[in-house]
Amino acid sequence: MNHHACSAIPAEARITRRNLLAAAGVSAFTIVPSAVLARAGRTSPSDKLNIAGIGVGGQGRSDLESMASENIVALCDVDWGYAAGTFKRFPNAAQYRDFRRMLDERKDIDAVVIATPDHIHAVAAMAAIGAGKHVYCEKPLTRTVREARVLAEAARKAGVATQMGNQGMAFEGNRLIAEWLADGAIGNVLDVHGWSDRPTHNGKLFWAQGIDRPADTPPAPETLDWDLWLGPAPYRPYHPAYAPFAWRGWWDFGSGGLGDMGIHNLAPVFSALNLAAPVTVNASSTLFNNETLPLACTVHYEFPARGDKPGLKLHWYDGGIIPARPSELDAGRELSREDGLLFVGDKGTMYVEGWGGHSPRLIPEEKMSAYKRPPRTLPRSIGHYEEWIQACKTGSPTRSNFDFAGPLTEAVLLGTVCVRAGGKTLHWDSANLRITNDSDANNLLHYEYRKPWSL
Repeated sequence: MNHHACSAIPAEARITRRNLLAAAGVSAFTIVPSAVLARAGRTSPSDKLNIAGIGVGGQGRSDLESMASENIVALCDVDWGYAAGTFKRFPNAAQYRDFRRMLDERKDIDAVVIATPDHIHAVAAMAAIGAGKHVYCEKPLTRTVREARVLAEAARKAGVATQMGNQGMAFEGNRLIAEWLADGAIGNVLDVHGWSDRPTHNGKLFWAQGIDRPADTPPAPETLDWDLWLGPAPYRPYHPAYAPFAWRGWWDFGSGGLGDMGIHNLAPVFSALNLAAPVTVNASSTLFNNETLPLACTVHYEFPARGDKPGLKLHWYDGGIIPARPSELDAGRELSREDGLLFVGDKGTMYVEGWGGHSPRLIPEEKMSAYKRPPRTLPRSIGHYEEWIQACKTGSPTRSNFDFAGPLTEAVLLGTVCVRAGGKTLHWDSANLRITNDSDANNLLHYEYRKPWSL
């Protein structure tokens, strides 16, 4: 393939190219002569991307499996024991521990897939963007609010194709939510409730939260480079309480149930209602400390009016807490204990069952039965991963590019900042990326990286 595809090109060129493809009716997998597309700085949709994985032992393997139609040319993981299955699955891919070395040595890489713990997302993605690579990054986009802003701006400036790993953005239900709300199915939305049972699952802990740092210091596995695993995070001794999976509950590495599933479940809210930044946020939670997030929390955001649409309040619940059962819900029916959304309008209520906006219904059911569904107005997805692959090749749009994923991540992580700051109402100045009424809380928007790491 044409390896100049990843170089930055002006936004005007990408828009013009996208419009030309749309006008010509070119589909995602039309075979177009490479020479034609090369003039626009893109590769032919019939060519294969050279993809590298960064963090390939867990979710990264699943992501790469979904992109196996392309050339998987390099794999990077700090724990070769944890990543052994992925190395075996893609035996022809070069193996690395340090993504910086991989990006420096492998000039044939077109795009990278990042599925590390959250605290590595920003530094890995920035390194890839700096090298001119297209980037797919798992959710949440970053570990801190400031990282989300900086990363989205860098991707926009570089003109690379991006996608965050909230796969629900490709769901049919996700589009139905937007179309029904735009149709006025429940009138003006005044309140939205979103929830997830994480960090619990089926009544048991999925990963630990509300615990203190372990006192013992066992040796790290021989297959793991612990210093690289920590990356920019403050140094601490290795412990299996952090790696390979339990890192989500620790402030230094993750963002708990809100960062994990809030990104999934609130994405259709931000998308359908065209939400920007909240103006205030307040929270309450179970006990926590400076090491780990609380077992459960509730977070309440206030959003300003948008054009002719009134302001609204968005409420988040996790750890087993769910909203009050709406009176409109049919007798004998209960809200899901795992994941869901409630859109409350001045003319009705919509209940969305499942993660990522999976299955919307107007309630009660008789209202759903009587509802005359509007015609489809949004384009349907060719697939979450396929969207990004096509975008890398043709400059076409993705539903969860960093221009969407960045502000969504900022708002979600502002909730964790509020929890950590004690839950009091914080006033948010998004334009200047600062909390105006609590100077100490501003220190939680980012942290000082461990040397020699930088954004």
